[in-house]
Amino acid sequence: MAKTRLEAFSDGVIAIIITIMVLEMRAPHGAEFAALGDLLPVFSSYVLSFVYIGIYWNNHHHLLHTARHVTGGILWANLHLLFWLSLVPFVTAWMGENHFDRQPVALYGVVMLMSGAAYYILEIALMRHHGAESALRAAVGNDVKGVISMVMYALAIALSFASRWVALAIYVGVALMWLIPDSRIEKRARV
Repeated sequence: MAKTRLEAFSDGVIAIIITIMVLEMRAPHGAEFAALGDLLPVFSSYVLSFVYIGIYWNNHHHLLHTARHVTGGILWANLHLLFWLSLVPFVTAWMGENHFDRQPVALYGVVMLMSGAAYYILEIALMRHHGAESALRAAVGNDVKGVISMVMYALAIALSFASRWVALAIYVGVALMWLIPDSRIEKRARV
Protein backbone atom coordinates (compact mmCIF):
# COMPACT_ATOMS: atom_id res chain seq x y z
CA MET A 1 0.00 0.00 0.00
CA ALA A 2 1.07 3.61 -0.52
CA LYS A 3 2.91 5.40 2.26
CA THR A 4 1.11 8.74 1.87
CA ARG A 5 -1.63 8.04 4.44
CA LEU A 6 0.94 6.92 7.01
CA GLU A 7 2.96 10.10 6.45
CA ALA A 8 -0.09 12.38 6.65
CA PHE A 9 -1.47 10.68 9.76
CA SER A 10 1.92 10.75 11.49
CA ASP A 11 2.44 14.44 10.67
CA GLY A 12 -1.01 15.23 12.08
CA VAL A 13 -0.40 13.32 15.31
CA ILE A 14 2.99 14.96 15.81
CA ALA A 15 1.45 18.41 15.22
CA ILE A 16 -1.20 17.65 17.84
CA ILE A 17 1.48 16.49 20.30
CA ILE A 18 3.30 19.82 19.97
CA THR A 19 0.03 21.73 20.31
CA ILE A 20 -0.90 19.86 23.48
CA MET A 21 2.51 20.59 24.99
CA VAL A 22 2.24 24.33 24.44
CA LEU A 23 -1.34 24.38 25.77
CA GLU A 24 -0.06 22.85 29.02
CA MET A 25 1.86 26.06 29.75
CA ARG A 26 -0.28 28.48 31.72
CA ALA A 27 0.26 32.21 31.96
CA PRO A 28 1.62 33.41 35.30
CA HIS A 29 -0.64 35.15 37.81
CA GLY A 30 1.46 38.28 37.92
CA ALA A 31 1.99 41.00 35.32
CA GLU A 32 5.68 41.49 36.07
CA PHE A 33 8.49 39.72 34.21
CA ALA A 34 9.55 38.28 37.56
CA ALA A 35 6.36 36.18 37.53
CA LEU A 36 7.77 34.30 34.55
CA GLY A 37 10.50 32.90 36.79
CA ASP A 38 8.07 30.42 38.29
CA LEU A 39 7.45 29.04 34.81
CA LEU A 40 11.12 28.34 34.11
CA PRO A 41 10.91 24.58 34.89
CA VAL A 42 7.73 24.24 32.82
CA PHE A 43 9.22 26.18 29.92
CA SER A 44 12.53 24.29 30.12
CA SER A 45 10.80 20.92 29.99
CA TYR A 46 8.70 22.18 27.06
CA VAL A 47 11.80 23.26 25.13
CA LEU A 48 13.49 19.90 25.70
CA SER A 49 10.40 17.99 24.59
CA PHE A 50 9.79 20.28 21.62
CA VAL A 51 13.33 19.57 20.45
CA TYR A 52 12.79 15.82 20.89
CA ILE A 53 9.48 15.86 18.99
CA GLY A 54 11.15 17.90 16.26
CA ILE A 55 13.97 15.37 16.03
CA TYR A 56 11.50 12.50 15.77
CA TRP A 57 9.45 14.34 13.13
CA ASN A 58 12.55 15.13 11.06
CA ASN A 59 13.97 11.62 11.28
CA HIS A 60 10.55 10.04 10.64
CA HIS A 61 10.24 12.15 7.50
CA HIS A 62 13.65 11.00 6.25
CA LEU A 63 12.93 7.41 7.23
CA LEU A 64 9.69 7.31 5.23
CA HIS A 65 11.31 9.12 2.32
CA THR A 66 13.26 5.93 1.62
CA ALA A 67 10.16 3.72 1.72
CA ARG A 68 8.39 2.91 -1.53
CA HIS A 69 5.34 1.41 0.16
CA VAL A 70 4.24 0.08 3.55
CA THR A 71 2.60 -3.03 4.98
CA GLY A 72 0.14 -3.59 7.80
CA GLY A 73 3.06 -4.47 10.08
CA ILE A 74 4.75 -1.17 9.28
CA LEU A 75 1.51 0.67 10.04
CA TRP A 76 1.37 -1.01 13.46
CA ALA A 77 5.05 -0.28 14.11
CA ASN A 78 4.36 3.38 13.28
CA LEU A 79 1.33 3.45 15.62
CA HIS A 80 3.55 1.99 18.34
CA LEU A 81 5.94 4.91 17.88
CA LEU A 82 3.11 7.44 17.88
CA PHE A 83 1.70 5.92 21.07
CA TRP A 84 4.92 6.57 22.97
CA LEU A 85 5.34 10.03 21.46
CA SER A 86 1.76 10.87 22.48
CA LEU A 87 2.82 10.42 26.12
CA VAL A 88 5.49 13.13 25.83
CA PRO A 89 3.09 16.00 26.69
CA PHE A 90 2.06 14.22 29.90
CA VAL A 91 5.58 13.49 31.15
CA THR A 92 6.73 16.95 30.03
CA ALA A 93 4.01 18.64 32.08
CA TRP A 94 4.55 16.38 35.10
CA MET A 95 8.30 16.97 35.05
CA GLY A 96 8.00 20.75 34.65
CA GLU A 97 5.21 21.21 37.18
CA ASN A 98 7.19 19.27 39.77
CA HIS A 99 10.44 21.16 39.17
CA PHE A 100 12.32 18.15 37.78
CA ASP A 101 11.72 15.89 40.77
CA ARG A 102 13.29 12.43 40.55
CA GLN A 103 10.25 10.31 39.67
CA PRO A 104 8.94 12.58 36.89
CA VAL A 105 12.48 12.77 35.47
CA ALA A 106 12.71 8.97 35.57
CA LEU A 107 9.32 8.56 33.86
CA TYR A 108 10.36 11.07 31.21
CA GLY A 109 13.32 8.80 30.52
CA VAL A 110 11.06 5.75 30.28
CA VAL A 111 8.95 7.48 27.63
CA MET A 112 12.08 8.56 25.75
CA LEU A 113 13.51 5.04 25.95
CA MET A 114 10.29 3.48 24.71
CA SER A 115 10.00 6.07 21.92
CA GLY A 116 13.55 5.23 20.84
CA ALA A 117 12.80 1.51 20.93
CA ALA A 118 9.60 2.03 18.92
CA TYR A 119 11.48 4.06 16.31
CA TYR A 120 14.09 1.30 16.09
CA ILE A 121 11.32 -1.28 15.58
CA LEU A 122 9.86 0.87 12.79
CA GLU A 123 13.29 1.04 11.14
CA ILE A 124 13.64 -2.73 11.32
CA ALA A 125 10.15 -3.27 9.88
CA LEU A 126 10.92 -0.94 6.97
CA MET A 127 14.33 -2.52 6.32
CA ARG A 128 12.92 -6.03 6.35
CA HIS A 129 10.16 -5.05 3.96
CA HIS A 130 12.44 -3.23 1.52
CA GLY A 131 15.28 -5.76 1.62
CA ALA A 132 18.98 -5.92 2.28
CA GLU A 133 19.83 -3.75 -0.72
CA SER A 134 17.48 -0.89 0.20
CA ALA A 135 18.66 2.70 0.57
CA LEU A 136 17.48 2.65 4.18
CA ARG A 137 19.52 -0.45 5.06
CA ALA A 138 22.60 1.10 3.44
CA ALA A 139 22.09 4.40 5.25
CA VAL A 140 21.15 3.19 8.72
CA GLY A 141 22.99 -0.11 9.00
CA ASN A 142 22.71 -1.25 12.61
CA ASP A 143 21.71 2.26 13.78
CA VAL A 144 24.49 2.56 16.33
CA LYS A 145 23.39 6.12 17.18
CA GLY A 146 19.89 4.88 18.01
CA VAL A 147 21.19 2.05 20.18
CA ILE A 148 23.55 4.41 22.01
CA SER A 149 20.58 6.73 22.65
CA MET A 150 18.55 3.92 24.22
CA VAL A 151 21.49 2.92 26.43
CA MET A 152 21.87 6.55 27.52
CA TYR A 153 18.14 6.78 28.33
CA ALA A 154 18.35 3.62 30.44
CA LEU A 155 21.39 5.02 32.25
CA ALA A 156 19.59 8.33 32.87
CA ILE A 157 16.54 6.53 34.27
CA ALA A 158 18.73 4.69 36.78
CA LEU A 159 20.71 7.82 37.64
CA SER A 160 17.61 9.99 38.05
CA PHE A 161 17.09 8.61 41.54
CA ALA A 162 20.63 9.54 42.56
CA SER A 163 20.90 12.83 40.65
CA ARG A 164 18.07 14.18 38.58
CA TRP A 165 20.40 16.84 37.16
CA VAL A 166 22.77 14.23 35.77
CA ALA A 167 19.78 12.43 34.23
CA LEU A 168 18.55 15.68 32.67
CA ALA A 169 22.04 16.39 31.36
CA ILE A 170 21.99 12.99 29.67
CA TYR A 171 18.60 13.74 28.07
CA VAL A 172 19.96 17.06 26.80
CA GLY A 173 23.12 15.30 25.58
CA VAL A 174 21.13 12.74 23.60
CA ALA A 175 19.04 15.51 22.05
CA LEU A 176 22.20 17.41 21.10
CA MET A 177 23.62 14.23 19.58
CA TRP A 178 20.58 14.05 17.28
CA LEU A 179 20.53 17.79 16.50
CA ILE A 180 23.78 17.37 14.64
CA PRO A 181 22.50 16.76 11.12
CA ASP A 182 22.57 13.10 10.17
CA SER A 183 22.60 13.05 6.39
CA ARG A 184 23.02 9.28 5.94
CA ILE A 185 19.50 8.78 4.60
CA GLU A 186 19.49 11.96 2.50
CA LYS A 187 22.74 10.94 0.78
CA ARG A 188 21.41 7.45 0.02
CA ALA A 189 18.02 8.68 -1.14
CA ARG A 190 19.64 10.88 -3.80
CA VAL A 191 21.52 7.91 -5.24
